[in-house]
Amino acid sequence: MPSAFQIVGILNVTPDSYFDGGKFNALEAAVRRAGEMLEEGADIIEIGGESTGPGSKNVVLEEEQARTVGVIRAVRKAYPHAQVSIDTYKAAIAAEAISAGVMMVNDVTAGRGDPKMLSVIEKSAVQYVLMYAKDNSPRTTVRETQYDDVVATVKKFLRERKEAAVQAGIAEDHIILDPGMGHFVSSDPKYSYEILRRLSEFCDLGSPLLVSPSRKSFLAGSENLPAGERLPGTIAASAIAVLNGAAYIRTHDVLPVRRACEVAQRIGS
Repeated sequence: MPSAFQIVGILNVTPDSYFDGGKFNALEAAVRRAGEMLEEGADIIEIGGESTGPGSKNVVLEEEQARTVGVIRAVRKAYPHAQVSIDTYKAAIAAEAISAGVMMVNDVTAGRGDPKMLSVIEKSAVQYVLMYAKDNSPRTTVRETQYDDVVATVKKFLRERKEAAVQAGIAEDHIILDPGMGHFVSSDPKYSYEILRRLSEFCDLGSPLLVSPSRKSFLAGSENLPAGERLPGTIAASAIAVLNGAAYIRTHDVLPVRRACEVAQRIGS
């Protein structure tokens, strides 16, 4: 059975990402990790050069460029058939990454972080991920934001950002929507659970859905598990997302998550 979902393998070339920060900063380590994820079944390798989690630090343009563009080129050279994505909200980084061969730009600010981003995407043929975030800044905060209806709020935001992207000339079939997870929605985990439970309600927005629960804080549970112990929760959340309509699952743990999502697909078919 062909997969109805794609796995986006996370490759952070940063010192401070909450789970894999510092592990793959060296070029050789990053290329090797990309190869491992491809062997495990990743459909897309997503390279990120700036953490946007709580407490992370701003990264100047030149530093993010130095971290990411060389890795993109090296991965594309080592694995010519690999699909590569860039995780950035900066238009200049997106433009360089597109020139280096990425096929997707994942923007946690949904085009709000850099006024030039939509224009850069419009001039290319890449896929563009618009993500919900409670904060206006690229950096998310630890805050227990409360919602009367979290799905209605997130849908309204994504609908408006999609309309802005289309009005900027971006082809509708190049747009992917991400409802957000963890602190990007609220530090109260119940809202991430509700989004997963009601994920199918986002399908009427008319775009594929990307979901990224991987190792995030809302999976810590009553034991307050550290990120290194959140794999079981990551697997469960990812499988439920596929069962409820996710087209892309973004994860650090390609092999176990892919296998779980394949089972979820069989259950839902």
